Amino acid sequence: DPESGGDSEDEGDSDSSGDGEDEEKENEAEIQRLEEQLSINAFDYNCHLDLIKLLRQEGELVKLRRARQKMSELFPLTEEIWLDWLKDEIKMASESSEREKVYELFERAVKDYICPEIWLEYAQYSIGGIGQEGGIEKVRSTFERALTAVGLHVTKGAALWEAYREFENAILETAQPAPGSVPSPEQQQMLCSQLEKIHTLFRRQLGIPLLDMEASYAEYEEWSEDPIPETIIKNYKKALQQLEKCKPYEEALLGAETPKLAEYQAYIDFEMKAGDPARIQLIYERALAENCLVPDLWARYNQYLDRQLKVKELVLSAHDRAVRNCPWTVGLWIRYLLAMERHRVDHGIISEMFEKALNAGFIQATDYVEIWQAYLDYLRRRVDFTQDSSKELEELRSAFARAVEYLKQEVEERFSESGDPSCTIMQNWARVEARLCNNMQKARELWDNIMTKGNAKYANMWLEYYNLERAHGDTQHCRKALHRAVQCTSDYPEHVCEVLLTLERIEGTLEDWDAAVQKTENRLARVNEQRAKAAEKEAALAKQEEEKAEQRKQARAEKKASKKAKKNRIGDKRKADDDDEGEWGQEEEAEQPSKRHKGDGDGLHLEEDMEVETGLFGRSGPEKPDHPGNQKEKASTSRKDIPKVLHDSSKDNVTVFVSNLSYTMADPEVKLKELFESCGEVAEIRPVFSNKGTFRGYCYVEFKEEKSALQALGLDRKVVKGRPMFVSPCVDKNKNPDFKVFRYSTTLEKHKLFISGLPFSCTKEELEDVCKAHGNVKDIRLVTNRAGKPKGLAYVEYENEAQASQAVLKMDGLTVKEHVIKVAISNPPLRKLPDKPEAGRASQFAVPRQVYGARGKGRTQLSMMPRALQRQSNPVAKAENGMVQNSPATSSKPPEEPKKMSNADFAKMLLKK
Repeated sequence: DPESGGDSEDEGDSDSSGDGEDEEKENEAEIQRLEEQLSINAFDYNCHLDLIKLLRQEGELVKLRRARQKMSELFPLTEEIWLDWLKDEIKMASESSEREKVYELFERAVKDYICPEIWLEYAQYSIGGIGQEGGIEKVRSTFERALTAVGLHVTKGAALWEAYREFENAILETAQPAPGSVPSPEQQQMLCSQLEKIHTLFRRQLGIPLLDMEASYAEYEEWSEDPIPETIIKNYKKALQQLEKCKPYEEALLGAETPKLAEYQAYIDFEMKAGDPARIQLIYERALAENCLVPDLWARYNQYLDRQLKVKELVLSAHDRAVRNCPWTVGLWIRYLLAMERHRVDHGIISEMFEKALNAGFIQATDYVEIWQAYLDYLRRRVDFTQDSSKELEELRSAFARAVEYLKQEVEERFSESGDPSCTIMQNWARVEARLCNNMQKARELWDNIMTKGNAKYANMWLEYYNLERAHGDTQHCRKALHRAVQCTSDYPEHVCEVLLTLERIEGTLEDWDAAVQKTENRLARVNEQRAKAAEKEAALAKQEEEKAEQRKQARAEKKASKKAKKNRIGDKRKADDDDEGEWGQEEEAEQPSKRHKGDGDGLHLEEDMEVETGLFGRSGPEKPDHPGNQKEKASTSRKDIPKVLHDSSKDNVTVFVSNLSYTMADPEVKLKELFESCGEVAEIRPVFSNKGTFRGYCYVEFKEEKSALQALGLDRKVVKGRPMFVSPCVDKNKNPDFKVFRYSTTLEKHKLFISGLPFSCTKEELEDVCKAHGNVKDIRLVTNRAGKPKGLAYVEYENEAQASQAVLKMDGLTVKEHVIKVAISNPPLRKLPDKPEAGRASQFAVPRQVYGARGKGRTQLSMMPRALQRQSNPVAKAENGMVQNSPATSSKPPEEPKKMSNADFAKMLLKK
């Protein structure tokens, strides 16, 4: 039916249009959300990218231009962003006035990074304006600037040279006279001039090491009517040799993965040895185009420009790009201020740049101290101190006061510290006032303020003030300062006492000397008394700790002894029950003939306690014969007969130590073999069991090859039966005491966050959803205890320091599942490792239990008597670490032999019990 078909088609159109409207509304809402987010935090780089992408998709050209403009003001844009922007503007530029705006945009683009593609696009676009006045010269000027910037680029420079030659060849074609006509002298001169331009371009190009330069040489041979001059051939061969030297570095870059820092650094070192400034500059620019967020690379580049090239525009441009890319790095801002001062930039511009630095969002309190100090140094160098007062001096004093207030208010509020506990800025201010302004009164006021901030207890602070007073003040104030120092100093009072006595010895009267001696003697007497009390207190505390430790040890020993006695009582009762069932009757005699004493035919006698020699790995004595009463005991102690695990340190390289496994793991050898076989062929798995035969949660895994052991380390922290399994190298810490156990960094990591206060139910995915809104999250690690339970802590690694810095500002104090989290840059304290491993705790770098003597760790004696007869007044203490702890009474002499008794005697004894 045609009508029904038409209806369905209309329905399909309406559905698609409805979907399109929904998508458009969603995009509009997302655009609005992104714009609001940027109004809160203008430095959200990813938010800028998302907004530009959506606006371009929606065709909002006016908003798109505005969004790109805002991002460009804050950040240098990448090559891709610039090319998209330029292509969009080129499409819209129809009139000559609009072409000028595109030219301005190109000028901004080539300043951000040195990119061959942008320069090529610029040169080709300028060809479109050839019809305007001075158009040809503008094109040539653009090409020449492009060649200066990227003409030496080994892999991409040839494209610009070829484009330039094509342009000149096109000009040559237009200058050719019509066929059959004779050119005028002017035309002939123009032809010769144009030919010479093309010859020059070929010769210049052939003198530069560029990829595929052999093809350019062949093209020149074919194009030129005259033979190539010998000097050009010589330069070409020299460039070819240089290209061969560069090729390994270019190939390394081609095969390397981002960020290629090591490869670029090797290339930079190579060019630095060669010493060509243009080539050094180019390779630095190439490296920075791919590693624009690496502060150290910017610092090295800027240092090279400051010390070697010293070209104002070039130097300041590089410094400006450095701080725009890495605004959180205070060292780059300080170098920028110095470079501006070095090149005599206007004071207003330098001050404006300093204010930008203060708003850059440094991640440490000390960074603000450094940037203030750099700016104050600059202001001090502007002052002419030969004049009593000047505008520059007042500005310096005002800046000092503002710096002190800024650190106290802004910095301390954000970091809970000023970053300047020793008041170095105030000390420098006092030195300026005393030495350069001859204003000792102001210097004393400043030092009085410094001492009230908790510095009065330090001898070096008093001596710093004393030296200033000595150089620019008077003896009276020196004496007063030292008297206060003697009274207040707590770290090195002897030092300040000695300085006071020296002063009075040189300049003081007898009264001054007596007063100084009396004051120092009294002070040192009090100090010595305080130290003696502190030492006594410390000794008392140490003694208390020793007593507590001894008490704990004794309590543990008593607990073990009581457990042992209880176990013996249970065993006695069980044995007595067995006896009632006829254990000692005819069945016993029939089933255990081996227990009959030799030479005694009328009664059953148990063998005397016999000494059993044990081997290196444990007990090696005769086994008990099987009988029904032994079956249960034998099954429960099946693991006891397993030899103790020893590790051969010569196999450390093919062995890993596995710990934190579940104690309840059945057949650990089988389970772990399945787990580790993916890393390579497993030679042996040696689980460690306790004396009771239970698995202790750790083992050694030995491989056939070293590479398998290295690969196995990648299984560290893998969850096995609900617990994170720890896999570490097998290293004997006795031989390698410096070996580091902790696998995570313990230093400041500016690209990583530490988050605390998380709800225990928070998953890795949920945390990633929160964090990825502020940058590219590379890794998230939720901190757990040894049982795999969360601790409410996490480490989040971002792609760079900028994203981490912004995430701190946005996420600190955020509420996650009704928990307020704390977020800071990761700066863990130094991990303190114990001097000695705790007793009883498995060490992952040492044999868990050591062998003691030739007898190993087994009991030195085995008793063959029934447990019911083993009632001793002083029971043997439970074996610890495989060694029997005998009481003094039993350790000094061998145990007495039990009196031989008949079966009737045994029965009477049991009934009596």
